[in-house]
This record gives sequence, C-alpha cells and structure tokens, in this order.
Amino acid sequence: MRKTHLNKLSFFLLCISLLLPLGKGLGQEQPKKTMGIIQLIKELEESHRIKFSYLDTVLSGIELEKPNEVDLDAILAQIQQRTPLIIKKVSDRYYSISQKNRITICARVLDNFQKNTIPGATIQVLGSSKSIITDLEGNFSLSDIPRTATIQINHIGFKTRFVPAEKLIQQPCSVVAMVQSYQELEEVVVYKFLTEGLTKLTDGSIELNTGGFGILPGLSEPDILQTIQALPGIKSVDETVSDINIRGGTNDQNLILWDGIKMYQSGHFFGLISAFNPYLTDKVTVIKNGSSARYGDGVSGVLDMRTKNTITNNFFGGAGFNLISGDAYGQVALTDNLALQFSGRRSHTDFIDTPTYTTFSQKAFQDTDVQADSDFYFYDFTGKVLYDFNPYHRLRISLIHIKNNLDYEESDLDGSPTNLSYLDQTNLSFGGILESDWTTNFSTRLSVYHTKYQLNALSISNEARQRLVQNNLVIEKSAKLNTTLQLSEDLKWDNGYHLTETGIANRTELNEPEFLSNSKGVIYNQALYSELSYRSPNQKLAAKAGGRLNYIQNPDTFDEAILEPRLNVSYTLAPFFKTEILGEFKSQTTNQIIDLEQNFLGIEKRRWVLADGNRLPITRSKQGSWGVNYDQNSFYAGIEAFYKEVDGINVRTQGFQNQNQFNGEVGSYAIKGIELLLNKKTDTYSIWLSYTYNQNDYSFNTLVPSSFPNNLDVRHTATLAGNYTYKQLKLGLGFNYRSGRPFTLPDAINPVDNTVVPNQIVYQAPNTERLAEYFRADFSAIYDFSITDNIKASAGVSVLNFTNRRNNLNTFFRLNDADTLERVERLSLGVTPNASFRIRF
Repeated sequence: MRKTHLNKLSFFLLCISLLLPLGKGLGQEQPKKTMGIIQLIKELEESHRIKFSYLDTVLSGIELEKPNEVDLDAILAQIQQRTPLIIKKVSDRYYSISQKNRITICARVLDNFQKNTIPGATIQVLGSSKSIITDLEGNFSLSDIPRTATIQINHIGFKTRFVPAEKLIQQPCSVVAMVQSYQELEEVVVYKFLTEGLTKLTDGSIELNTGGFGILPGLSEPDILQTIQALPGIKSVDETVSDINIRGGTNDQNLILWDGIKMYQSGHFFGLISAFNPYLTDKVTVIKNGSSARYGDGVSGVLDMRTKNTITNNFFGGAGFNLISGDAYGQVALTDNLALQFSGRRSHTDFIDTPTYTTFSQKAFQDTDVQADSDFYFYDFTGKVLYDFNPYHRLRISLIHIKNNLDYEESDLDGSPTNLSYLDQTNLSFGGILESDWTTNFSTRLSVYHTKYQLNALSISNEARQRLVQNNLVIEKSAKLNTTLQLSEDLKWDNGYHLTETGIANRTELNEPEFLSNSKGVIYNQALYSELSYRSPNQKLAAKAGGRLNYIQNPDTFDEAILEPRLNVSYTLAPFFKTEILGEFKSQTTNQIIDLEQNFLGIEKRRWVLADGNRLPITRSKQGSWGVNYDQNSFYAGIEAFYKEVDGINVRTQGFQNQNQFNGEVGSYAIKGIELLLNKKTDTYSIWLSYTYNQNDYSFNTLVPSSFPNNLDVRHTATLAGNYTYKQLKLGLGFNYRSGRPFTLPDAINPVDNTVVPNQIVYQAPNTERLAEYFRADFSAIYDFSITDNIKASAGVSVLNFTNRRNNLNTFFRLNDADTLERVERLSLGVTPNASFRIRF
C-alpha cells in the first residue's frame, strides 16, 4: 500500500516538473538578448576593419539589443537611436563616440507589488517646465531632455521616485517600479480651528503648520510657544514662554523636542520670546494626553517641533526684523538629492533701545527701587543637511545653538554700584535621523542626538562684599530605533528601542556666609516600546494602544523598571459628532529646582537636577480624559474632562515662597478639570471662545496642613478672540481672563519671629489667599503685499495689553536691610507695542 502511494506521488511530481517549463514557454515571451555597447563596438571594429575613439567611462554600463542590420551605417544609426551616444565619422576608417547633451527618454510605470501599470502618473523634468502624464498602459516618452536631468515621478498612493534621465534611454523602454505609500493613521484632521495653520487631529493632538499660519491677537509674526497658549489648558501664569503650564503642570514636566532632540532651554529675553525660528519649523505637534509610546518623559505634555524635511530644487528663504531682533533663513539645493537649510537671529537690544525692550526690561527688573544698567543680547542659529541616498533612504542632520548673555548693574541713587550680575545661558545640540523604506510595508527610523545646556551666573552684591557663583551643566546623549510594519491599509505596528544617557552637574559657591555645593550624576534609561494603530475602513474608529517599558538606572543610588501603558481612541458617534478617550502613564528623571527665589532674575533660579531615588524620586503621572467634538458647517464645539495625578514632586521644584520654600518634602498633586472650545470659522473671519476649569491640589504627608491648593491652581481661564481677513489685511483682537493664583500671607499678629531663628517670617496656612483676577486685551494687524513677482512682503504691528492693566502675577514677602517685612509684587507687562517687516522669496 505504501509503495502504491509513493509511485503515485512520484508520477505527480514528474508531471508537474514537465508542465512547468512548458507553461512558461507558452505563457511568456522569451526575453530578448542584450549586449554591452563596448562588446558590440569591438565586434564592429573586427568585422568592418575600422577604429572607434571613445572614453570607457562614457560607454560603461550601456546595454542594447544586438542590431539586426548588416550595413555599418544602419547599425551605427540604430546605436544612436537606442543610446545617449553620438557617433561621428572622422575618416573612412576612424570614428569618434561621445555623449549626447539632449536625449529622448521613455519608460513604463508599474506597481512594484502587483506589477500593474499605473496610468495618470505625473512625470516632471526637474529644473524645467516639461511634464507629461502616463497613458492608459503606464507609458510615457519625452524628447530633448538634458542628459544630466532628474525625472520625478508622482502618483497618489505611491511614494515619489527620482530617476536620472540617462537610465531611461534604453530601448526597449525602461520599467520604473513605484512603491505603494500608506497614509499615516494619525494624520487625519478633525477640524481646522482658531486660525489658519492650526488643526486638531483624530488622536486629539494639535498640529501647527507655520507655512500657512494666519494671525493671533498680540502677535505681529508667529511665535511657536506663544501660539500654543491660545489652546485650552495651556497657559503661562507668569506671561513667559519658558514657563508654560499644561494642565496645571510645571514647565520642566513638558517634553520639548526640536527635530527629535530634547531641549533644556526654550526661551530668550527672560523667557518672553521663543528660542525656535518659526519660519523653518514645518510642523509643531502639541499633545496634552494620550501620547504615543514612542515618547518618553514629559509627565504634563509634549511639544514636538519638526523643521522642513523635503528637498526642493528652488531656493526659498526670507528675512525680517522687529523691535527686538532681526533674522534670516533659507534652504538651498546643492544637488538634486542634497540641500542645506539655515536660520539665524540676533537681538539688537544691546545697542538699540525700543519701546518693546523697555517694557520687557521693566517687567524683568521691577522689584528693585534702584537705578539699573543692563547690557543684554541673545542669538540663535540652526542648520540642517538634507540628503537622499535614493527615494527609499534619507538622511537628515540638524544643529541648533541658542545663547542668552546679560550684564546687569544696580546703582544707588547717587550712582554708586551696589549689585553686579552676569549671566550666560547656552544650548548647543545636534542630531541625525536616517529614514529607510525597506519594503512597501516595512520602514525604520534611526535617530541619535547630543545636547549640551550650560548656565553660568555670577552675582556680586552688598557693595562687592558678597559673591555668588552658580553653574548648571546638562549633557544628554540618545539613540532610538523605531520600526514600522504596515500590516494592512488599516493596521500599523510600531516597535522600538530607546537609550538615553543624561548627566547633570551643579555648583554653588558663596563667600559670605561661606558655602560650597558641588554635585554631579548620571542616569541611564533604556526603553522598549510597542504600539498598534488602527483605523476602520469606514473611518469611524481610530485607535492606538501600546506601552513603554523603561529600565532606569542611577549607578549611585537606584535602578527601577517602570511600565507605562498608553491608550488613544476616537469614534464617530453620529454625523458631525466624535468622542475621544485618552489615557497614559508617564515618568521622567529630570526636574528643575527653583532656589534663591528672591533673586533679581528668573532665569538663573531654575537649575536642572537628576532624580536620586530619595529626596528627588522619579516623577510619575497617570492621566485620563474623555471628550466630545461637534463639527459642522464651519462651526466647532469641543468639551473634554480630564483627571491627572503626578507623584514624586519635591517642594524645591514647585517655586514655594512661604514657610515651605527651603523644605525638601516629597509629595504629589492631583488636578481635575474641564476644557471647552467654541469656534465659528469662515473664509474671512474666525471667532472663538475657550474656557478651562481646573482644581489643582497638593498632597504632602509631612506638611501641615497636608493638602492645600497648588501654586499653579488657577480655577477659571477664559479667552474670547477673533481674526478677520480683508484682501491682504489681517486683523486680530483678543481678551484673556483668569482668576488669581494662590499665595501665602504672613501671620497678622506676629509676622516676624526671633525666638528660635533670628528674623524668620511667620506665615499663615499655605496658599489660602488669592491674587486679583488677571485680564489682558491684545491686538495685531498684518498686511501682505508683493514687491516683485518672486518677492513677497508683510508688515505687521501688535500691542499686548493695550488697556495697560497691571496684573499682579505673583506676591511674596521678604525682609529688607532694616529687617522689616516688605511685600513684593511681580506685575505683568504693561502696554507692549511691537512692529515687524518681513520679505520672503
């Protein structure tokens, strides 16, 4: 029985082996024979007793079908028709061969997966106006093309291909295979709101595209960190971009990325101006909750900035100035696959006084009654190299340098110097990204960076008797590998490994009383993450679910594994109605301690430190939110409720200015709130109303009382604003309101105690009082016009706080030189005008 089965199997395999070559011969045309042009030339030299003069490099790699002619002239004509070569007869025996400067090309465009033809593909000769589309069979041909030209092939659903024209002169016509391009699942726009260039995506994040940005009240030109404060749940309680609070968190709890590089410095000019050039920043993504597992750090929020990332043949750029600084930027293509990008900005505040600079200075140095002379300037520079090895492998190298420099001198009314201060704040970062498409559905992204932040501050006071030196150094190195597998059109799988090494050093030296503190440490963080993204075929459901496993090690004190699940779900309940459920667990190992709170300047008070597992534990958060959006006929309404807990905070990172200022207690805070946004938008105007309610409370078990309002507990925040466009004129007007933040009063009966510690302020229960309400009205106007056909220009004016209301941003108490109690109030900016002029080309 077994032998019978074996005989049948052998017979079956024999039949298959015989039929396969037969089927191939019947069903497919035998390929035509080709030969190298050099071999053909040698055969002609031998058979016709002639000689050809040529360069091997000119003929190398050229192949063609063997001519079926016998006559020499006919053969040479056929060679010239089928190759980019010119053959000239020098004498009866000698011929010369050279390359043509203009050629004719042709090809058939196919899908490299199904091998189907692609009709309607756009064929563009880069650097010229010549273009054509493929016919119904996917074929195209173009004549009189520069031999060195590059051909760009585009079609919806496929990745763009760039092919040297020389490779398309073969006869018969070449075949060009196109790789299918799957749309990123998270790139689905829910609504474009507030102003042009601001969009909300399906995953709940907000995307800012600076190229098509409109106008916001108070800004005569875009400022990334000022712009995001127009969104519900994002504010700065002290009117700066270097202290942005996302859902009640401190600024150091935000993850700020520039081209994938973590930034430890974000502001210029006492934190009033963003340190990032908006004109080369192509896309900014703001995430308040439900972040991808690819992101580590940032227990409060994520701000991910990406500069322009595409090579274009045309040079573009621009320049401009305002009452604080001047800048220029541009991108130039060095070759078809290599481009250089740059931007630079410098303030003119050290040699020109303007109304804007005067107002900024008054805010920074307002808590002194003596005369002051300051010499301040800042600059920033960015550079980027864009190189495409081919359409499937792309390399990007980025550099950013940020610097603030301040010399400050306080003098008595008679002109005698009393205090001297020097501040130098520098950030230098560079990184690289290699993106590779290995197949139609598998790609990788390898990114590395090195960032260095340094703060050097010197303060000489009390008529040169007291000398204080502060130094803060952060060095971070990182490598991340992300893989993306497109399982289907609707399902994507991301996996990755992320390694980070963060080293921080701090030094404080004081001569009177004598004090020296010198500390440094390093933390290693290894993370594995995985995430699935799904979008249903009917587009109703979009979901991401994943997790991140961190292994964090401080060689001196601790090592710990932390699992962070992430969830992001959006579902269309009914026409025009969507609901969102977002959640995340996150952690971070770096914080900013805020010491010497009564010093004159806000920048040097904040110094980066590492978690030590004891007094500064790893900070962890968990957050969940649920929201509903309505979008129909240019009207948008959205409401979102959220709850967030952050554990592992230290009072030194929270900016206390009361009895808890110098304590080292560890605790937590919990915040719950609701965010509401209403927006009516048409082609000519947009008007919006946003409202946020927060309740933000601390919990410190060792303090009395153990629970009290957070220093950032601003219960009510509202904005009513709008913009209007009439031809080339854009106008913006906005009103901002928020309730007062809490502060602590000294004891009414015995404010100063000398019984235990000399001259110690005695306070009431922490944060039981509230500042007055905050109100600010802003205006801006921008006019666009053309200087020439290729040069566009814009002129803008803006006024912050045009009602000149002096809002109280913060209140604290201190002892003066006479050891008597005095109250210090930090007031907001007064009327702050600005004007700008820009050109772009």
